Amino acid sequence: MTLTEEEESLPRPRGILSLQTIAMPRDANPHGDIFGGWLVSQMDLAASVAARKRARGRATTVAIDAMVFLRAVSVGDLVAFYTDIQSIGRSSMKILVEVWSVSDQLETRTKLTEGLFTFVAIDESGRTRALPPLN
Repeated sequence: MTLTEEEESLPRPRGILSLQTIAMPRDANPHGDIFGGWLVSQMDLAASVAARKRARGRATTVAIDAMVFLRAVSVGDLVAFYTDIQSIGRSSMKILVEVWSVSDQLETRTKLTEGLFTFVAIDESGRTRALPPLN
């Protein structure tokens, strides 16, 4: 299957799909808008998936460097979280998380938010450890 010119010009998520979920009523206000805190916690989980893979073990969030909400998330939205490791230090990594809503027909995606999360690799005692080399 090849993409049409129009499909190729549409914005696409950066990174890999790390988490996907459906926004549920328990996470919304009375108007059906999902709480920002719920969305941030899901973004943190998605970034954690990427961080654990890169660290080959435990990693923990140390900062959210930037956060931008572009559109509201509604109850029932299928929400996809894409992660892209932006930079790596001795023990830390900055992970961009983009959040997109996906139509039921999987024909259209809308970017909802993005944030930059910093994680550090930790050992079993909770102390910072060096990231393993890339293979």
